Amino acid sequence: MTRADLGRALDWAAEEGWNPGLEDLEVFHATDPGGFFCAELGGKMAAAISVVNHSPSLAFLGLYLCAPAYRGQGIAHALWLHALKHAGDRTVGLDGVPAQQENYRKSGFVLAGQTKRYAGALRPGHGKGVTSASAADHPLLIEMERRACGYAKPTFCAAWLEPAQTRYTLVHRSNGTPDGFLTLRRCRDGWKIGPLCAPGIEVAKTLLEAAAQHSEDDQVMIDLPQESAPLAAHCLEMGLEPMFHTARMYRGPAPLPGPGLHAVATLELG
Repeated sequence: MTRADLGRALDWAAEEGWNPGLEDLEVFHATDPGGFFCAELGGKMAAAISVVNHSPSLAFLGLYLCAPAYRGQGIAHALWLHALKHAGDRTVGLDGVPAQQENYRKSGFVLAGQTKRYAGALRPGHGKGVTSASAADHPLLIEMERRACGYAKPTFCAAWLEPAQTRYTLVHRSNGTPDGFLTLRRCRDGWKIGPLCAPGIEVAKTLLEAAAQHSEDDQVMIDLPQESAPLAAHCLEMGLEPMFHTARMYRGPAPLPGPGLHAVATLELG
């Protein structure tokens, strides 16, 4: 894909209700410029997919879309097979709709768990001990996120943590040392939080209180893996409602999430 192609794919994602962030394009593309693919017929984009190589051991598949006029013709499947070659012998992860699990199994993907999206207005609070992230914090936050989800995304995280007009990273500090953080970004509809990393529910609650100072009464979405059940319970207690869930699947050895609570950075790039 070119950057323009990726912009079109994100527009398709918005039409499907995936609600991408306003400044996702440049970070996504910069993570692995060779990891975005499209199929064209007659000069028009018919299907799209990404297989982004995060590290020598792991890639993540997303943005798998086909324009309605070209569905059922084998075009998207051919693109799928082509794009997966980009991963080489890496483990490949994806967050897919449950209805497609059987098709993903046919390509060697195995179910590892579920991710559920919650949405609603956050409850404001004091957010004590939370400040904006500084550049000096970034290496520690990248490592914190790696431990939380079980795999490294150094290029993506380095770009994602950089301040932008519509993306903010907030850090919780205990005795001056970061022990949790979240990134909040403006999307086409409301906001999304991801990633979020916290050692326990109290730090996670405080981070969400601080995020509410940015999001105010707007809708906020957060994607939680099943191992973050205490945080999911807190979201329900705040009045956030479950919207849908996705199946987290891997082709190859699955990484093991670390201790603590976390939210997925993006369903497109893992």
